[in-house]
Amino acid sequence: MSLREPIARRRKREGKTFDTSHALAQTIMKGWKKGSPVDCLVISHEFELMGSLDYNEFPENLGELDEETDAYLFFLEASLEGKRPGLGDIILTREQPLKEAVETFRTTEVVHQDYTVVVIDVTAFEDGGTLTIDIQVGRDDAIGIFHLLDGDKKLPTEKVPDGVDPEAWKNQHGEEYMKAFSALAKVWGIFPGQTGKITYQFDQGKRFKLCATGDQWGGIGGINAFRAKISVEEN
Repeated sequence: MSLREPIARRRKREGKTFDTSHALAQTIMKGWKKGSPVDCLVISHEFELMGSLDYNEFPENLGELDEETDAYLFFLEASLEGKRPGLGDIILTREQPLKEAVETFRTTEVVHQDYTVVVIDVTAFEDGGTLTIDIQVGRDDAIGIFHLLDGDKKLPTEKVPDGVDPEAWKNQHGEEYMKAFSALAKVWGIFPGQTGKITYQFDQGKRFKLCATGDQWGGIGGINAFRAKISVEEN
């Protein structure tokens, strides 16, 4: 039996370039861990990454659950409850009211196509407080845009919401756009090497999402890093 034909088919199949711009591919790339032979990911219908589990550290990274079945069930339940295991959420407490996050963001060809999300958990502050996020953008080319969203708020997508002007949604400006986006606070256009600040008062403990993306004014395809110093002053 000749192997020429199946080998030719394999070369043709493997020679195709995988489309990494797809929303699912982008979410998977956010969740995988370097060096891990297998990553377990929980992804929502909106392609939001809800949990990530590195097999190299399973089940040890889920606490004191020795049985793999119990640990994996815990991982799935925690992901579906919005606790985002394995995704490095920032959890602030009275004992530790300040932490830092270092992440990257990118400028996509289509706005709202991709966000870097840092989940901030301040549920320990039952009576509320003031959340302050000091942001410093790296020295690469991309310009940063940062929004603070409620923890339950779905991320915006490239699909224009009903009743919103497509140009306003694309250009990310105007009252109509801001109402549809419904960000709690924002800081625009932090240039490379520059800093910005978000301050928000909350009445009771809750979870937030700090969402970072690139400003298209700085050019498509740019990537940059940012450091966010996140703190809470209790009421």
